[in-house]
Amino acid sequence: MGTISLAMPWSPGESAVQALMHLPPDMDNPTASFMTPQAATMLARAPTIAVGALDAQARPWATVWGGEAGFAQPLGNGVFGVRTPVDRRFDPVALAVVDGKSEGELVKEKGVGRMVAGLPIDLVTRKRVKVYGRMVAASLGRRGGGGGGEDGKEEEGSEVKEVGYEGDDDDGAGEMQLVVRVEQSLGNCPKYLNSKTITPATLHPELLSDSPNLTPEARALIAKCDLFFISSTNGTLDMDVNHRGGPTGFVRILPSSSPDSPTTLVYPEYSGNRFYQTLGNLHTTPRAGLCFPDFATGDVLYVTGTTHIHAGKDAAALLPRSNLAVAITITAARLVRRGLPFRGTPAAGVGNAAAEPGNNTSLLGKSPYNPPVRLLAAEGNLLAQSGQGPQAEQELTATLASTQAITPNVARFTFTLSAPTPVAPGQWVALDASGELDTGYSHMRDDDPTSLNDDFVRTFTVTWASGWDDDAANDGVAPIKPSTAFTITIRRHGPVTGLLFTSLSATHNHTPLAPLPIRGFGGGEFRVEPPAANHNNDDNLTPFVAGGVGITPLLAELAASSTALDPTRVALFWTLRRADAALARDVLVRQHPGLARGARVFFTGGGGGDGGDGDDDVDAVVAELRDERAGLVAVVEGRRLEEGDLRAVEAERWYLCAGTALHKAVVGWVAVGRGKEVVAESFNF
Repeated sequence: MGTISLAMPWSPGESAVQALMHLPPDMDNPTASFMTPQAATMLARAPTIAVGALDAQARPWATVWGGEAGFAQPLGNGVFGVRTPVDRRFDPVALAVVDGKSEGELVKEKGVGRMVAGLPIDLVTRKRVKVYGRMVAASLGRRGGGGGGEDGKEEEGSEVKEVGYEGDDDDGAGEMQLVVRVEQSLGNCPKYLNSKTITPATLHPELLSDSPNLTPEARALIAKCDLFFISSTNGTLDMDVNHRGGPTGFVRILPSSSPDSPTTLVYPEYSGNRFYQTLGNLHTTPRAGLCFPDFATGDVLYVTGTTHIHAGKDAAALLPRSNLAVAITITAARLVRRGLPFRGTPAAGVGNAAAEPGNNTSLLGKSPYNPPVRLLAAEGNLLAQSGQGPQAEQELTATLASTQAITPNVARFTFTLSAPTPVAPGQWVALDASGELDTGYSHMRDDDPTSLNDDFVRTFTVTWASGWDDDAANDGVAPIKPSTAFTITIRRHGPVTGLLFTSLSATHNHTPLAPLPIRGFGGGEFRVEPPAANHNNDDNLTPFVAGGVGITPLLAELAASSTALDPTRVALFWTLRRADAALARDVLVRQHPGLARGARVFFTGGGGGDGGDGDDDVDAVVAELRDERAGLVAVVEGRRLEEGDLRAVEAERWYLCAGTALHKAVVGWVAVGRGKEVVAESFNF
């Protein structure tokens, strides 16, 4: 027999947030007013369940229980039961639902019962279903004890049993029995679920800290998390618990000027189903409980606090690239060592949302929908600087004027500005290609998952701007002469650069690229100082380590007529793909041959016989770099850069612009290993 569910209205909070996000007012609420077959199935099959409840002070908390399928079961008539190991000392939800009674006493509800929210979740299959209801009964006791007499009595029809115990040993491991009558249920999508295999583990809970000002250990746990659970409440009417996931480190901690202030957490609300059930609750009742599980160690951080929803420009000012973000100021917290009854290991996952890790084990189990980590403006996110200069007072656009292919995947693009704008050497430009690439909202997009949260704003180092050849305007004293054009040198990687590269083909049949809005010019702090400013430098050299197009900040410095940097006194260590050999020729032969005299170029990978300008042979390009008759004496290596290569230069200050792996290696070799200063270009956008 089928079940009929009347359509549920949106809550005032849900409607308010939907209106804030400019959604149509006639959306249907798909939440069922009963336990659906999907929910019943997930309860029986899921190895874990997140649970939310209110404590005696009406503060929401969240936790996660389980370890293997079968610990939760539908009992019929819209009721489900849970019997699972829990931390009976410090788990805030376990203690809240039994009013702190942890010696096996049976707590039976009278009337409607207290609110309980659940989320049975299977991280391998990336399936989850939200359930909400009212507690029928619960019992929390020591795990592993015997029964009998009064301590062993069973409550008929509730499936909850009181448990008796012998002896005084108490390691904090307990057993929770909970019965809930479901009033709402709703299936959720697999986005942002990072796949993990769950296995049971022994509980040995130990409270490490309970301060709302998080300790370094608590902060480190958050930094390694790629998911958390959040509970929220619509006053006393209903409540919700759900999952938030993303790349490792997607939850940020707001820097504080006071070491004694409560900690504030910030996380981005990624593109979802647009029901805004959690945010609707936070709009009505700005409090939330969060649970951060460490699947590797079994440690867990519980926090509860007050919340603030940031939307639109407010969100972008706090967390650049975000249209929605939530800040939680912690009012209470518990960091518990080995407080979880399970462990989790990354798994390949199943279904359309399963990531393909290839040879990169760090991607194992990661959702393909995860966007890159977004840094807070207060953490030094450089994109937060865009729009803060003189260009903020006008709407600037950049029109593509000319292109030059250097290699199959590296090219130079010159743009004209819609209005003269000061652009300094060392700055970057933030180009907005959303008008060309944004296809609008989709709930799921398995063919292009990362586009759901992509604002299509990209930052590129400006390698040349008109006016830079004016000595008076670039002497560091006179004001910067406004530029009317600028150039970027970029590698094809992703949709925005891909859009620009379509302009390279002489036979392309598409509408000319429309002017791109400029979000701003920023940076300017990364200036390569001349040798005279490089203190304690016995060799009088300026060492610069570049990876691929990481050469661009050096090109910008050399393009400015005001620079005192002598290219012949630069010790360049440049690693790039063999297929990009023509980029080395473009820089070291055509633009700045003086650089070749102190350059060591490290080619890696295969070349395929194409140097970039046509059918040039890579080996011919390499030979040209070594041409002593032309005054070029670059050292060319067919291997990766190694630590020993850098020991040829003794300098106190080093310059670095490279990808994450090379950046980390060079900092380790030079700064950590030798105690030298490393000035690095940051691309934390």
